[in-house]
Amino acid sequence: MKPTSWLESLNCAIEGILWAAKSERHIRYHFIAALAVVFLALFFKVSALEFFLLILAAILVIFAELMNTAIEAVVDLVTEDYHELAKLAKDVSAGAVLVTSVGAVILGYLVLSGHIFPLFDSEPTLGKEPQGTVPVGALLIVIILIVLLKARFNYGRPLHGGMPSGHAAVAFSIAVSTFLYADSFLIGMMVLLLAVLVSQSRLLMKIHSPREVFLGALLGTVVTLLAYLVCS
Repeated sequence: MKPTSWLESLNCAIEGILWAAKSERHIRYHFIAALAVVFLALFFKVSALEFFLLILAAILVIFAELMNTAIEAVVDLVTEDYHELAKLAKDVSAGAVLVTSVGAVILGYLVLSGHIFPLFDSEPTLGKEPQGTVPVGALLIVIILIVLLKARFNYGRPLHGGMPSGHAAVAFSIAVSTFLYADSFLIGMMVLLLAVLVSQSRLLMKIHSPREVFLGALLGTVVTLLAYLVCS
């Protein structure tokens, strides 16, 4: 029955939220994460702007998860049989949750790192740039380029094939950042070795061709170096 008053509409909205939290464990996880973020924001006495950004990020993640749940319910109502468009609708709505979640994690790090890291540092750092912004930014650019390139070439499946190799690109981006950001040459070499092994595994498993792996490694390396050059 359609609500006839504002109060009934409000009750329906609350019932929807409660049903989603009861039936979907991911929504419960997001609510718990939001609770932890609010606690940390109050504990560290963040600024009003920082508090607003953290709350906005948490709300957007929960909103995306609620919309994802609603879309899944509508799709299941229309058909219980497998259909490519039904799968696409669910996949895209789940992608919206992933994008907002990643954005919220990055925002949370940028805001809270300036309050958490000083606890382990003898010098005050609240006025400094959050640590690791260049590596995180470079890695985010690499991931976005991977998505755009894979969509352009329209080949392969998520985490399995396609141009270029996303694993190689991400691995070499992390390796380059470690070399440039860390003080230890040994640690940089170890991370570089891990990047090579990750790339080699894509070849041994016949998921990517040598060309795709090479271009992925080149993408991660060049983009990360450019990010450091621009920000230096």
